Amino acid sequence: MGQKASVRVLNVNQKDPKAQDDQAVLTIINEEDPKSKYSVAGWSYGDLYLIVGHANGNVSKFDSKTGELLQTVEVHEGLITDIQFSEDRSYFVTSSKDKTAKLLDVDNLHIFKKYGADAPMNSACITPVKEFVILGGGQDARDVTTTSSSEGKFEARFYHKIFEDEIGRVKGHFGPLNYVAIHPNGTSYASGGEDGYIRLHHFHKSYFDFLYDVEKTAQSQVNNLQKEIEA
Repeated sequence: MGQKASVRVLNVNQKDPKAQDDQAVLTIINEEDPKSKYSVAGWSYGDLYLIVGHANGNVSKFDSKTGELLQTVEVHEGLITDIQFSEDRSYFVTSSKDKTAKLLDVDNLHIFKKYGADAPMNSACITPVKEFVILGGGQDARDVTTTSSSEGKFEARFYHKIFEDEIGRVKGHFGPLNYVAIHPNGTSYASGGEDGYIRLHHFHKSYFDFLYDVEKTAQSQVNNLQKEIEA
C-alpha cells in the first residue's frame, strides 16, 4: 500500500477494557530496509527490548523506550512467521517459511540451535519443565485441497531443545498449523489450524519421564550427590 513497515506500541487499560487508547506511545518505522515488512514482534526480559522478525528473514532488536535500533542479524532465508520466548524471556525461538526454527539469545542475537523440518513452519514455542521446542506448520494452504493430511505434514513436531533431534509428532489437524502455544506450567499445549479447529493436548506421564541417556546419567549423578550430602 506504499507504507513503510512499522511496529506500534500502545498502552493497555486493564481497569477498563472498553477505554483503550488508540494513540501509540512508540512507533518504530522500518528505515533500514523499507522493502521488507515486519512480520512479528515480542518483548524481551524486563520489557527492555522489542525483538522484531522481518519478512526477509532478519531479526532486529530495538530499545523499547526510545525505539533505537540496536542490532540486526540474518537468521532465516524466508519470512519469519513467529517469535516466542523462554520462561525468563532471555532467549527465544523463531519459525520460518524456510522450513526451519532457530533458538537465539536476547543479549547478542546469537543463534544457539537450529531445528530442521520438511515443510514451512508457521509457529514455534519453548516448553517449560522439559527441554523441548514445539513446531507447527505444513504445506501452504493454497495446496491443501489436493493434499491428504499425511502428505501435507500437518503435525505438531517435538524437538529436543539441546540436541536438536526430532523426537515425536502429534497429528490431528487437516490443514497447516498456524500457531502452537504451551501452557505456562508445561502440562499441555494448544494448536490452531487452517482447518478452523483449536486442539488442546494434555501431556501424559511418559512425556515427563522421557530422558536421553546423557540426561539419565546426569540425573543419577545428582541423586547420588544428594544422598552423600544427606548422609
